[in-house]
Amino acid sequence: MRIAWGILLLAACPVLAGAQDYNGRWDITTMTTPRPRAWWVELTGVGTPQAAGKFVSAYGGDMNKIDKIEVVNGELHFTINAPARRNAATDAPPPRNSVYTARLVGGKLDGAFQLEGQTEPPTKWTGVRAPVIADKDDGSWKKGTPIALFNGKDAAGWKPLNPDTPMKWTVQDGVLRNAPPTTDIYSEQKFWNFEAHVDFRIIENSNSGIGLRGRYEIQILEDYGRPPNTHGSGALYSRVAPSVNASKPAGEWQSYDIRLVGRTLTVVFNGTKVLDKVEVEGLTAIAENSDEAEPGPFILQGDHSYVEIKNFVVTPLVH
Repeated sequence: MRIAWGILLLAACPVLAGAQDYNGRWDITTMTTPRPRAWWVELTGVGTPQAAGKFVSAYGGDMNKIDKIEVVNGELHFTINAPARRNAATDAPPPRNSVYTARLVGGKLDGAFQLEGQTEPPTKWTGVRAPVIADKDDGSWKKGTPIALFNGKDAAGWKPLNPDTPMKWTVQDGVLRNAPPTTDIYSEQKFWNFEAHVDFRIIENSNSGIGLRGRYEIQILEDYGRPPNTHGSGALYSRVAPSVNASKPAGEWQSYDIRLVGRTLTVVFNGTKVLDKVEVEGLTAIAENSDEAEPGPFILQGDHSYVEIKNFVVTPLVH
């Protein structure tokens, strides 16, 4: 009996270790057209009854709680339940949950995604462990030469993020503006650590954002007078709410002063510091790439609604 129990324990150990190997933060790239998408997942306690996880972005670009996690024959399975639909017709089909599977292959996740009941082939994706970024905002960084990303004349230096969507961004009277529906645009230049100053203006019901390194969105929203939240202006979208809502009424020029060093983010909104050296844990839904250890572009979100830009100046930070 002792020998038998020993064999059983030895057989169980690889399964437990395999389950634990899925824990951690993962940067995900989808194999989709016309362009890949970037997702993010954090898993803890896999292989135990306390398994838990967070995912960006399954529904509405939000930070979604993972509802079910298990490892079956060495393969990771996790499910995110679909949120209830608001104002849905009584005869509308129920929303379908999102189902993800993955295996560890050479230290990476080889995954697939589909909706419950989906008959089309699943979406393939790959995941790599999110890097540890050593840079800290510790006072040792010096300002380089400022770079104007908008020249006040045209959209030179910016490209459409979605090549299949009309590029309806124009410049008039020194102001860059979109005409939705259109594509997000991204800067040809890439940056690592930096300070950025952006002057923007929105109208009623506007919803836009600025992507940092092509991965982390600072939300722009017409939300004057509302309580601060993770989806409001000045927020690190779906992750960190601003300390106060510093929005001005629609139609007024507003400003962001953004400082990003490593994963340390500070945002001054209309002269008020609303994010003070907060940690950027991972990607937000605006992400066009998941290469967190590399420099990336700025993104201007234009697919939702109207936004105008008057100044966009970036100052690299160097040692």
